[in-house]
Amino acid sequence: MRDAVEKTASQVTLSLTLNGQSRRADLRPQARLSAALREDFGCEDVKSGCDAGDCGACTVLLDGAPVCACMLPATRAEGRVVETAQALAAAPDQPGALQRSFLRHGAAQCGICTPGMLVSAEALLRRTKRPSRAEVEEAISGVLCRCTGYAKIVQAVMDCHSEAEAPSEAPEPGALGARIERLDGLPKVLGSDLFGADNWPADTLLVRAIRSPFNHAAFTLGDLAAYRKSHPELRAILTAADIPGRNLHGVIPQLADQPVFAERTTRFKGEAVAIIVGPRKVVEALDLADFPVTWQELDAALTVDQALAEGAAALHDSRAGNILVNGLVRRGTPETALKDAASIVEGQFSSGFVEHAYIEPEAGFARRVGERIEIAVSTQAPYMNRDDLALIMGLPVENIRILPTSVGGGFGSKLDLTVQPFIALAAWITGAPCGMVYSRKESMQTSTKRHPSQITARIGADAEGKLLGMEFTGYFNTGAYASWGPTVANRVPVHASGPYSVPHYHAKSIAVHSHCAPAGAFRGFGVPQSSVVQESLFDELADALGHDRLEFRITNALTTGQATVTGQVFAQGVGIRACLEALREDWATRRAACAAFNAEQAASGGTLRRGVGVAGMWYGCGNTSLPNPSTIRVGLTATGQLMLHQGAVDIGQGSNTVITQICAEALGLRVADFTLVGADTDLTPDAGKTSASRQTFVSGAAALRAGAALRAQILRRLNAGDDAQLTLSGSVIAAGDARLDLAALKDEANALGYVLMAEESYDPPTSPLDENGQGDPYAAYGWGAHLAEVEVDTELGLIRTRDLVCAHDVGRAINPTLLEGQIEGGSAQGLGFALMEEFHPGRTENLHDYLIPTVGDVPRVRSILIEDPDAHGPYGAKGIGEQVLIPTAPAILNAVRDATGARLRDLPATPDKVLRALNAVEA
Repeated sequence: MRDAVEKTASQVTLSLTLNGQSRRADLRPQARLSAALREDFGCEDVKSGCDAGDCGACTVLLDGAPVCACMLPATRAEGRVVETAQALAAAPDQPGALQRSFLRHGAAQCGICTPGMLVSAEALLRRTKRPSRAEVEEAISGVLCRCTGYAKIVQAVMDCHSEAEAPSEAPEPGALGARIERLDGLPKVLGSDLFGADNWPADTLLVRAIRSPFNHAAFTLGDLAAYRKSHPELRAILTAADIPGRNLHGVIPQLADQPVFAERTTRFKGEAVAIIVGPRKVVEALDLADFPVTWQELDAALTVDQALAEGAAALHDSRAGNILVNGLVRRGTPETALKDAASIVEGQFSSGFVEHAYIEPEAGFARRVGERIEIAVSTQAPYMNRDDLALIMGLPVENIRILPTSVGGGFGSKLDLTVQPFIALAAWITGAPCGMVYSRKESMQTSTKRHPSQITARIGADAEGKLLGMEFTGYFNTGAYASWGPTVANRVPVHASGPYSVPHYHAKSIAVHSHCAPAGAFRGFGVPQSSVVQESLFDELADALGHDRLEFRITNALTTGQATVTGQVFAQGVGIRACLEALREDWATRRAACAAFNAEQAASGGTLRRGVGVAGMWYGCGNTSLPNPSTIRVGLTATGQLMLHQGAVDIGQGSNTVITQICAEALGLRVADFTLVGADTDLTPDAGKTSASRQTFVSGAAALRAGAALRAQILRRLNAGDDAQLTLSGSVIAAGDARLDLAALKDEANALGYVLMAEESYDPPTSPLDENGQGDPYAAYGWGAHLAEVEVDTELGLIRTRDLVCAHDVGRAINPTLLEGQIEGGSAQGLGFALMEEFHPGRTENLHDYLIPTVGDVPRVRSILIEDPDAHGPYGAKGIGEQVLIPTAPAILNAVRDATGARLRDLPATPDKVLRALNAVEA
């Protein structure tokens, strides 16, 4: 019988056909198919994102039908045919037709959901060669993607066979502006890419944490020796007492306040007090409810109001009143200017915690190598990780090596330490490799979040529609520890005006501690919250003055030579007006079409209404008024290998590809000539953290300088002119008839093995802000504007976003495919922020209760790339990653108001809130 399995007392033997081969393995009787495929059959292309059937990353084909492997007992696969993404390859390391289509369309970004997407789509393509869009969306609807916005995935599936029949060879394009395939894309589509939970050494011990069940609690550890004795297979139980260095960490060193293990008191639900370490199957089987710890629940302040209430206990003795930090920008006298306004609008706005919801939970492993620790981990900030861990471990920084794995989504939260100190400590003390993977619940309980906000603002303009002044006050719930709270508090006042000329301005922000998981970096650092306020009030102000809403923005948009609210003046690179003007045609035609639709609905008694909204944005690339350097190294070996040491972690945004394109252009060789040496604190210089839209802008500028410096060395050796065209073949580099055999230089090789090498750094010019927030906080801004068309069911309160048109000034489009992917993915996250996403501690700790957009939620997205070069950026390029999320939510909310008159000021705009707002309009 198919379900018959050979049983022993503690295991079963499973036989199946896996990716075309007969396979057999012994496994635990209760094992899920996903775990069995990964751990017992070695199929690590099956990813585990939730173990609850919510994310679909573990999807495989069972007898040709897609199933969530995490929801299926492994024994159900007895005698059956199982196929993973590996089965789709044409040959080892050669992509099949669907995988090639994913590569060409840029359908894989971080790559963690890609195997599940591929097999889901493959099941459809076996039934119908040329599926419709609706069929593709239905086929992949069970797999969540947090990066792409789904558009390129859908197109790749629809075009799969048409591309497979096209010529497979194409001439290599030039470096800049070329839609070259992602250089790290092949392992993503083959399923061989290695993430934090993959490729652990044999016999790696597993680490699990003991965590607080309360938002705020006192605790006492019991008899750990007795517990260890009752579980003799455990290798270690570790607490704060076992940390050899400092039991504190933090992304801002001078504000480091988060303990690795809490001591006596925990400040948020899920905070760790201990870890246990032992063989994987032993540790997985443990019921942690038996761990000897006694809890005493304490009063908790979960909101800003509770934390600032009179008599509220301070979370940190050094921060009276629970205020972490204040931010301020003041220019002119808005209180006086607003007295002369023809119209003033004001409002109060709020938003909740937003979860990053990356599909890859935090994961990694560590091993001790003599007196050093090596940590392979999913991270956005390898050098920051190294420096913090050195303090925790009491080791010199050179004794810590961070080897970033592929990152299955980050969006800011994987800047902070998560598993790193636990696995480093465990490996150091046991001497064995130690690994840790957060469960989805652990990830959502403990990871940093987007800051909840409570914001009030007043804005006024004269009768001609010129802005006169603005006042803004924002409170941000920064959770139990500092994390990136100061960055948010300092960035928001700079940006709260939007990309407009506001001569009189006063903006202050207050970051407040609470007994919640720390709020940290999340794509925009607080700017999305402030943009909702400012752009919503702009619509109301334009209406009050009788001005067209889009033209009102164009009238007030910053131009070159105008001062920003911090007094900074740009002589070039200010592309916001062009972005807004690019929306004019859609604005006019769509508003007319919506008006006609609404008239028909009203005449027939229909409940649907359509509207159009716009919103602009700006975003400073890099750190605010702080040093922000990146260093890139490029070298040639005697055998002709061209090596690019690129330490900027690619979390799906495409830095591996874009930085190589920039370096290739500067050097004058082909992208195909390069071999990439990825982020590794032993092998690559510090390219800074992957955040704040800085990698293309900052690391790209360093790559340009390194490529140009190496080119200069080569041209001197060849005695060739500046405009010489270089070629590299074997060990020979040539320019016309001039040839240089690198093999002849082998005795000149440096300590790194390079006969020719350049290493260059770039740090954008900024200045500190004075006591009024005046100065030059960023060398360049990214600019953009989104138009949204929505349909609102006024009876049910449901909002459907029909279309997004997104214009972004990118300075120079290094790789348009990757830029479009960022716009589509960021817009999807902005839609989630607007309409559905809110994290509630203790209530939404899974991807079933916490909703993120599916392929059915995301509308069509049309990208318009504006190129207004910035003098500081590489070939004029600016950042894009953070910017693309910012204007989506206000554009959607403005479209809802256009359709219905409803003002939505509390995010997310769930149906109950929409109905209340509609009732307010009726009243």
